[in-house]
Amino acid sequence: MTTKPLKSGGNSTEPNKPEAGGKKGRFEALFKKVGIPLAVIVFLVLMFMPTPAGMEPQAQKAVAIFASALILWVSGALPIYLTSMIAIIILSLSGTAEEKTAFGTLGFDVIWLMVSAFILTSAMIKSNLARRFALWMVTKFGQTPKKTLLVLIFINFALAFFVPSTTARATLMVPICLILLEIYKATPGKSNFGKLMMLQGVQADAIATSGVMTATAANIIAVGFINEQAGGSIGYMDWLAASMPTAIITMLLTFFVGLRLFSFKGEAEFEGAMSKLKEELKKLEKFSLDEKKAMTIFLFTVLLWATEDYHKALFGFEISVYMTAVIAGVLCLLPRIGLLTWKEANIKWDLMIFAAGAYAVGNALEKSKGAEWMINKVVYGLGLEQMNHMLVYVVVIFISMYSHLIFTSKTVRTTILIPAFIALAKTLGMDPVTLALASAMTLTYTITLPPHSKVNTIYFSTGYFSVFDQVKYAVVTCFIGAAVISLSVFTWFQILGYRL
Repeated sequence: MTTKPLKSGGNSTEPNKPEAGGKKGRFEALFKKVGIPLAVIVFLVLMFMPTPAGMEPQAQKAVAIFASALILWVSGALPIYLTSMIAIIILSLSGTAEEKTAFGTLGFDVIWLMVSAFILTSAMIKSNLARRFALWMVTKFGQTPKKTLLVLIFINFALAFFVPSTTARATLMVPICLILLEIYKATPGKSNFGKLMMLQGVQADAIATSGVMTATAANIIAVGFINEQAGGSIGYMDWLAASMPTAIITMLLTFFVGLRLFSFKGEAEFEGAMSKLKEELKKLEKFSLDEKKAMTIFLFTVLLWATEDYHKALFGFEISVYMTAVIAGVLCLLPRIGLLTWKEANIKWDLMIFAAGAYAVGNALEKSKGAEWMINKVVYGLGLEQMNHMLVYVVVIFISMYSHLIFTSKTVRTTILIPAFIALAKTLGMDPVTLALASAMTLTYTITLPPHSKVNTIYFSTGYFSVFDQVKYAVVTCFIGAAVISLSVFTWFQILGYRL
């Protein structure tokens, strides 16, 4: 049984509507209108202009295709999957990449991991296991307002391990938050406790996602670039060991900052709250067969992911992150053993095709040395080649962190930035794996404005916080996150064995 979110009072979202639109909305609408002609003009100019000194003709073609695809991806003038399909066609017809190579990206192991992740998400939602777990945690450990907020943060972090979708986790968490705030009689738009709960929900979702490689497709795509282009060997546990400590530290620091920014001392009444939440939990009744199946499959999956480095010793062969996900997906779909039909598996094929096209264009840009040529120009333009390498790490991490103010899609940002930073590291004689991994850890921090992610939109629609509330908290959080990751590169990363 799925409990619908409680409505938290009348037209609670109305005060926020004017703030959500305005100049940014008009600019985005204009950009969408001019996206196609602008992309065509940029493509023709870059494709047929005289080849710049030091650049190969093949690289010039790759740059032209990449730049025009980038405009279409960012502007949204065409669906992202359609842009990727067009890019693959042009890569092949222009001779920039061989047809087999261009089309072969759909068979990359990371694509299979993403397909399986969506199957796992669908099974988790259908079974109601995540909702049961969230309600149990709150009723068990959330006896005070601060403890309740900490429990919700913990739940977000826990869900990141076995619900590989930020939107799915938000969909699971927001109804729980609304139930809590209804019980605590927190008024939308006025209650600081309500503001903080919802804003920390946004941030916990994003920060927890940065700590788990499989928590979002963007992390998976980033790892694909790092391993393919930088010669890395980043696996599930490598990402977890590098990123989770910074995620936990950042979340704890921003938790205390939030308590200062939105003080709710003496505001909320918690009498009777736990009994009502227990009633919500009772409505789920006993564990269903689907919940038992989902729990078994997810625990099995997490166990295989967590023990990846020991498979050789245990089994005599290695089961990769990708193969583990596919096995889990198959288990979810198997008759009798599983709990889903193929039609119930909500696989985002548009994202699969987009990712395939992004890989094709990104790899063409890398192999043709087009990315390296462009980065050389950026290096000399900004003077990065004269900076101390430690300063370069800090500058790149902060650029990557705040880049979501321009690019609203994590996957697009990953496709643009990670290959560029790998090329930058190679140009400056730095370790490309370290630089790319550190910058990749910032890509989930899409938390500053409601349109920056579906998660933001879901939480914002509750009416508990304004755009200004979100910007104020997020700017500080992003600064703290970038600072913690920067410090981690020079301390924790060195303990883990990453070179500067």
